Amino acid sequence: MKNIKLLVPELPKVEQILPYWRQIDDNRWYTNFGPLVAELEGRLSRAFSREPAQVHVVTMANGTSALQIALEGLKLRKGGQVLVPALTFVATATAIIRAGLVPLIADVDPGNWLLTPEIARACLADAPFDAVMPVATYGCPQDVAAWDLFTAETGIPVVVDAAGAWGNQQVGLTTKVAFSLHATKSLGGGEGGLIASRHHAYSESVRSLSNFGIDAHSGGLVFEPGENGKMSEYHAAVALAALDGWPAIAEARRLLHRRYVATLAERLPGLAFQSKPADGVYSLLPVLMPEGICARAVQLQLLGQSIESRRWYCPPLHGHPAFQAYARGALPVVDQLAERLLGLPFHLGLGDEDIERVISALEPLLNISGNA
Repeated sequence: MKNIKLLVPELPKVEQILPYWRQIDDNRWYTNFGPLVAELEGRLSRAFSREPAQVHVVTMANGTSALQIALEGLKLRKGGQVLVPALTFVATATAIIRAGLVPLIADVDPGNWLLTPEIARACLADAPFDAVMPVATYGCPQDVAAWDLFTAETGIPVVVDAAGAWGNQQVGLTTKVAFSLHATKSLGGGEGGLIASRHHAYSESVRSLSNFGIDAHSGGLVFEPGENGKMSEYHAAVALAALDGWPAIAEARRLLHRRYVATLAERLPGLAFQSKPADGVYSLLPVLMPEGICARAVQLQLLGQSIESRRWYCPPLHGHPAFQAYARGALPVVDQLAERLLGLPFHLGLGDEDIERVISALEPLLNISGNA
């Protein structure tokens, strides 16, 4: 029986990357803010609206470095607390700790599965914190206008972890955003990340922090120690080739997601879905099992039929020993989601026959008639 893979990265082919790699040979510039990195940052910046202010993009070696350095650029007090949702990849919490800060793990909204400004306000009423790192979980965009308002009201800065939300997530007036260019993301460069902000001084600061803290405007002095978080020219070449093919890839992902979700909703009405824009570009397809159905049991049954699945992001942060101490009280929504969330196969290599096989395998497991 053919194995249906969970995830197949969509990266540019060698012949698409080769013209950029040849530029590296000609330039003899391999890292340290080379011409391909500059070109990539310019193209990524132009992908956002220039109104009301230009978006400044600084590339990073990977998405986790982008998160960590984005927080370091806020110049928070050492040991400051950062509010973060429990339903996210472990790198979100790791970046906070590596930046010398402390995660404060919160619950999520039951509809969109996100940490929202409303939840943050409720948390703030009980315990102070210094910053918020909401997550564009499963590619669902955060409302940056609402987060801008939160910052205006409270003075608390916000950095969105939009690792997997390129093509969906906008940048706020004050709200900064960090993206990943990992191979599994919608826009894959193999590895890489970026920080997007409408503040030039902040962008210059995070660029310096990504280069050991070296201040390019002072003859190379270091005023604040940083790390080596720069993107190489080779990864910029892959990301540029991925950008060349982005319109076609994005449209193919949109069409697949709409068709897949519509078929699932029709055939398996007991499933629930994340509340998110229907026209988004997604690289994952999480579904919520009906009440009383354990996602782990379904996962094992699917595996027995050569269908891969994954329980993103389960256990949630407070389920990991490294982060248990950072949970902020009871997290009832996340705890319920963690028992029932399952990521189904989703990639551009899936055909209609594969989708049919996934659904046919799920029907008896969910006790739902195929004609329901």
